[in-house]
Amino acid sequence: MDALSPAYLAWAAILGGVSAASLPLGSAVGLALRPGPRTSGVLAAFGAGALIAALALELVAPTAAALHEPGHHADTAVAAFLALLLGAAAGGVLFVVLDRALAERGGFLRKISTAISWHTRRESELQRSWLTDLCALPLLRALPVDRVGELVRDVRPGVFAGGERLYAEGDPADALLFVRRGEVEIERGGDAVKRLGPGGILGELPLLVGAPHAVSARARGTVEVLSLQRTAVERWRRECPEFDAALRELAAQRLEEIRMRDAVRGDAEERWGRAALAALEQSTVIPDAAALRRAAGEHRGSGLAVWLGLLIDGIPESIVIGAGIMGMVAGRLDAAGAVSFAEVIPYTLIAGLFLSNFPEALSSSLALRAQGYGRARVLGMWLALTAITALGSSIGFAIGGSVPHVALVAVEGLAAGAMLTTIASTMIPEAVHLSGAASRAGLATLAGFLAAVAFELAG
Repeated sequence: MDALSPAYLAWAAILGGVSAASLPLGSAVGLALRPGPRTSGVLAAFGAGALIAALALELVAPTAAALHEPGHHADTAVAAFLALLLGAAAGGVLFVVLDRALAERGGFLRKISTAISWHTRRESELQRSWLTDLCALPLLRALPVDRVGELVRDVRPGVFAGGERLYAEGDPADALLFVRRGEVEIERGGDAVKRLGPGGILGELPLLVGAPHAVSARARGTVEVLSLQRTAVERWRRECPEFDAALRELAAQRLEEIRMRDAVRGDAEERWGRAALAALEQSTVIPDAAALRRAAGEHRGSGLAVWLGLLIDGIPESIVIGAGIMGMVAGRLDAAGAVSFAEVIPYTLIAGLFLSNFPEALSSSLALRAQGYGRARVLGMWLALTAITALGSSIGFAIGGSVPHVALVAVEGLAAGAMLTTIASTMIPEAVHLSGAASRAGLATLAGFLAAVAFELAG
């Protein structure tokens, strides 16, 4: 029988479907039982370990072992091994590029780990943008650069429409305000006193003396500000004498003089800004359910991006299954002229994928539900992916039968690189975060690895 016969294609589709059947199963369990973060994290780590074992034993090990097997053409074995390495590197890069492109369109919402990564990156970008403006202020340059990150995390952005009051005469002084964009008019008794543009500072005097505002501040057009709340100001004054001294000096000078810049001061700003950027730590930002819903609302079409993100997570494994089965079918036919279904099952690979897909669907379904996705929609996503994985396995089988061995190994390497990058960038970080302890996630990863390796006994 020809290796590309419909029967063998059906075998590939069946095994692809089996490996992905845990997607809707994990989704249904997650939606029904709603396990806690620790359980979800442990399961995610277990799945990551299982998938690592599957990649190592089913994809990398055979190609590496061929380098040392007698009877194999040395040049072909070396070429296949190099193809595996280059394919894996390309697969990792391709996954990162596609994942980043989809993340910017809302695809980050598909998993807790990708949501954390996206929010962390966005928060870091905002903080760096704020720092660019803040570094022009002598008051804040008085801070040690190793504490700049802490300060930037204390500030909060605010936007005022044209004509809106930032505060009125007699209001309690509860924040130090820094003007980022726009122009603010200072009024006393209804009369304009002065105007402050970007770099202007408001509220320092009443904060120092503990008095209410003696003037009003009104936005002339749209105004963006950064605010440092009273409690934060008081803490910084206690903990940083330089900040306290600079605040007192600021309060003793006219705001117009503070805003003047000369070349010497401009150089000082640039040096301080570079040092501050180097010292700015990127902290992890954990979005809550409300933040995820807001993010989903900000990204129209995010549902499609989420689904496509899940798809690029699943396509590589289906290709690997089909191509691997093709190799085993062709080998058995060449050796014995016949082959049975049980002889071509890559037990470790199927087990590793099944075990990794279950917790992935479980945690992702909970994340999607938190963003407002309906149960039927979530389950439909996973069912569709299961069907696509089965189809992809058939395509992988067909590809395996139509390309040279070295090219086939390169395709497997491409898929392996993409999957390994998925493990490192999403599965393990999510497992550590949800489980609450790196050691707990590490032990669960080991357990998953050993469980998948144990399926070698079945082969």
